[in-house]
Amino acid sequence: MSVKFSKLVEVYEKIESTTKRLEMTDLLVSLFKDTPTDLIDKVIFLTTGKIAPDYVAGSEFGIAEKMAVKAVANAFAVPAEKVEENLRKTGDLGDTVEELARGKKQLSLFPTPITVENVFETLVKITKASGKGSVATKTRMLSGLLQNATQKEAKYLMRIVLGKLRLGIAAATIIDALAVAFTGDKENRAIIERAYNICSDLGRVGRILATKGLTGLQDEIKVEIGVPIRMMMAQRLSSSNEILEKLGGGCSAEYKLDGERFQAHIDKTINEIKMYSRRLEEISNQYPDAIELLQEAIKPEKAIVEGELVAVDPDTGELHPFQTLMHRRRKYAIKEAMEKYPVSLFLFDMLYSDGQDLTKASYTKRRKMLQESVIEGNKIKLVEAQIVNTAESLEQFFERSVEEGCEGVIVKSTGADAIYQAGARGWLWIKYKRDYHSELADTIDLVPIGAFTGRGRRARTYGALLMACYDDKNDKFKTVCKLGSGFTDEDLERFPHIFKEFQLKQKPKNVVVDKLMEAEVWFEPKFVVEVQGAELTLSPVHTCGKDAIRKDSGLAVRFPRFVKWRDDKNPEQATTEKELIEMYNRQLKKIEI
Repeated sequence: MSVKFSKLVEVYEKIESTTKRLEMTDLLVSLFKDTPTDLIDKVIFLTTGKIAPDYVAGSEFGIAEKMAVKAVANAFAVPAEKVEENLRKTGDLGDTVEELARGKKQLSLFPTPITVENVFETLVKITKASGKGSVATKTRMLSGLLQNATQKEAKYLMRIVLGKLRLGIAAATIIDALAVAFTGDKENRAIIERAYNICSDLGRVGRILATKGLTGLQDEIKVEIGVPIRMMMAQRLSSSNEILEKLGGGCSAEYKLDGERFQAHIDKTINEIKMYSRRLEEISNQYPDAIELLQEAIKPEKAIVEGELVAVDPDTGELHPFQTLMHRRRKYAIKEAMEKYPVSLFLFDMLYSDGQDLTKASYTKRRKMLQESVIEGNKIKLVEAQIVNTAESLEQFFERSVEEGCEGVIVKSTGADAIYQAGARGWLWIKYKRDYHSELADTIDLVPIGAFTGRGRRARTYGALLMACYDDKNDKFKTVCKLGSGFTDEDLERFPHIFKEFQLKQKPKNVVVDKLMEAEVWFEPKFVVEVQGAELTLSPVHTCGKDAIRKDSGLAVRFPRFVKWRDDKNPEQATTEKELIEMYNRQLKKIEI
């Protein structure tokens, strides 16, 4: 059975008209139930603005705004200047297309209205077009889709190819909808979420669930070489005593390095090694030196290991901060970058080894397997670790890590239940960083969702950014501070260019803002910024933790200061509302003591 693309568009319009997550979920449930099972994966991908999982190389549409404008001009036989003029008014090429399509006679090349299959197959072809003439090919195919689409269809097609669908829906909402649609009970979301965390492919999860149910999902979704596992994350605490109490009096402490976390999939049977970032982007081509180190150091034929890539000074051996690695994130001149910014690898976990799925094994077993599986050398080592049973020994290890240039330590449970919690932020791992000794117990990762016009020296840029944490329970971003300190003049000058592509005419649907904190310019949540502050305070104008501590009050970061961009994280990996509430309560407890 075919599904008209207009059916998806009707749902998208309804989703766009509500800010209530339950309503969004209900709309998705109805959509999934009405979709033929062989199309579930395509519907899921299109609803997230993609045609494949994030880790699949070459699945980007590769259509910049200039190319899209040309495709629109060709589709509706109007000058590109007219399209650009309209775009300046609307600020959204989707709205521009809808307006241009109004009243235009459709030149349908299909005997029936465009379908999900038509759209999906054409978008796949667009992503695969490469080499000489690919720009013209992409433009022609996009023009063809637009010519045969209705006004509303054209609007959402354009938003999909430009990565600006903006429905306010992330994986958590889709997982809830899948649970209800195909199992009748949202309580089953844990099983579905586990499958997604293991395979990082919502489309595949939806298709198997729709055709084979929960049993099929558990039988078919296994750890696989070449399929990245969503990375486990740590909670945070600010004292050794709290950490030991939380972990039962004993634990393993590991150095926390200021590098880029990676997950490496090694398959020597086909001589292939792939490396993935925290965002599940394949970064193998950027680090050929790391690939060579892994090839020589990993003993098993097939393995999945995690570690930290750290830039090293070739003359002194000193570890450089994370920002230095940004010089390695390039498509060209890789050899020159490799020579100028060499890296060392520090491994800390093993998730798979020659047929053994270690994600359900304890930390102690995984660490032992890692030790037995790695041939250490000057440039590839296991992360320094030590079993600690007292606050004093943890503090000593912490101070030693800082002295050797680390951010602090990651403390890990050594209990029998200390499995690898893929995609989760649990209490089996706890961050303890050197800046925990400031009043605000940690730097935090926040998302810019808006800005305020600058004055004086900042008249041509933004004076401050409106920052938000992530409410992972409700899939929303909630404001926590205005950020205007710590930026260099170069940072400020670049702001209008950095955010231009993601600027919106109105508040994003997945952002919760008090009316007294309305931004002058809105952004789609796309970036993550590390921020340091003096302390957390109660606030009547910020929505993070609203009513959680005191009625009509939220939480705010006092005296926030920019630390660095976190290009290795996506917005859903930012500091959560729950974490900030817990940090405030710990801070308050210390004040009372």
